[in-house]
Amino acid sequence: MSADISLLVVGGGPAGMSAALQARELGANVTLLEAAQVGGTNLNRGPAPVRTLARAARLARDWSSWSTFGLEGPPPVPNLSAILANSERVARYAHEKKDVAGHLRRNGVNLQEELGPVRFIDPHTLAVDGGDTWSADRIILAVGGHAGRLLIPGADLAFTYEDIPSLTSLPRSAAVVGGADTGCQIASILDDFGVSVSLFEAGPVLLPAADASVSAELGRSFRDQGMTVHTDTLVEALGTDGGAIRVDYRSGPASGQLVADAVFFAVGWPANVSQLALEAGGVHATSRVIPVDDYLRTNVEHIFAAGDTNGRSMLVQSARMEGRIAATNAILGPSRQPTYDVVPSGSFTDPEYGRVGLTEAQAAQEHDVVVGIARYDDLLRPVADGHLDGFCKLIVDRGTHGILGAHVLGEYSAETVQTVAACMAGAMTIDQVAELQLAFPTFTEGVSMAAQKICRTLGIGRFPQAWSYLGLND
Repeated sequence: MSADISLLVVGGGPAGMSAALQARELGANVTLLEAAQVGGTNLNRGPAPVRTLARAARLARDWSSWSTFGLEGPPPVPNLSAILANSERVARYAHEKKDVAGHLRRNGVNLQEELGPVRFIDPHTLAVDGGDTWSADRIILAVGGHAGRLLIPGADLAFTYEDIPSLTSLPRSAAVVGGADTGCQIASILDDFGVSVSLFEAGPVLLPAADASVSAELGRSFRDQGMTVHTDTLVEALGTDGGAIRVDYRSGPASGQLVADAVFFAVGWPANVSQLALEAGGVHATSRVIPVDDYLRTNVEHIFAAGDTNGRSMLVQSARMEGRIAATNAILGPSRQPTYDVVPSGSFTDPEYGRVGLTEAQAAQEHDVVVGIARYDDLLRPVADGHLDGFCKLIVDRGTHGILGAHVLGEYSAETVQTVAACMAGAMTIDQVAELQLAFPTFTEGVSMAAQKICRTLGIGRFPQAWSYLGLND
């Protein structure tokens, strides 16, 4: 049956590529339409290249600790053009070495790149300017998203996440508007490069979706690094001030102004829906997302939406999973539902943070929770590396001993939290995690130490108090 089904995938990012390959695996005839170059924001402008920028920024930061390790030398001088060229190397690797486009074509996907915007003609047909059209039995929309902007006077004066590769020099000062994941990441990279950074967040804390302990500790760390952090603050307008930009803001009844060489917006990631002519396809959408049901179907039964397009998870790993599930449901019928209970994620801030599962506040709403925290200054590896700030926090259900969430702040946190994610996916209880013989000395060792602390609280496993627990943080 599947060999007789044709599928159009619109968008060649992680969700679209995964959907196309999965559909081919199931025997469908697949055409993938990509407005620009296959790979999407993920490979071409987003997490992979920006992680390379974060690496360069971290190396610049590490110069300040050289003397601790007996090293001498002048501080490195950032060469932005060379730094950006190196970040582009990551995108080129995916295309030139891994041959992403060739891989799709070798697997039987009819890949159409550099099309520009495509739009619906009818519920089964899409077209591009110039007249080319494509029709199919099923359609998966995986068009990704773009950096949002505040609707305020002077908004066009600001850069966004997507403009970073086009910078020709580092500003001496910068204002970053938006204190969630992307804003904190931009602010952190700029700060490590020596830029004077002011960070604005409309809510009461940075990282409003994160665990409260991570939000508080990251905010403290940013301030200790010399960053100016404004929370509960609304940016109301931007204006020119000579060759700089004036930021007008309000915190409660108090108003203020700040002048910076550059302003960066990090205020959301709406889906790329405006040019799809969704009304011609009968698809309902908001200005930011295309809503889907539990099977990733839109309101039109044969049209699905995956990845950032539906606004559910906004993570590359989720986009890949959704792409596979949308393709399976499109070709074989609605049978699989995506789950988001165990989706580890991390950010390239300084310090890094990683998370999986519920925050402590979320878990406490429906569970009797027990929390265990292993602080980095209780572990030998952070001491050896000179990065003592950080912790590994585990959240457990008191009755079932199951892990509900984990939150890690500090070096290698994104890697560390994935250890917990694997334990959660395997339904391991906290005493089983506490028994893991994790390598010494590593940052990941904090997982078993936090687990053993919880076991001592619960009175299970009979774990002795380890030497590394002794001291003020016990």
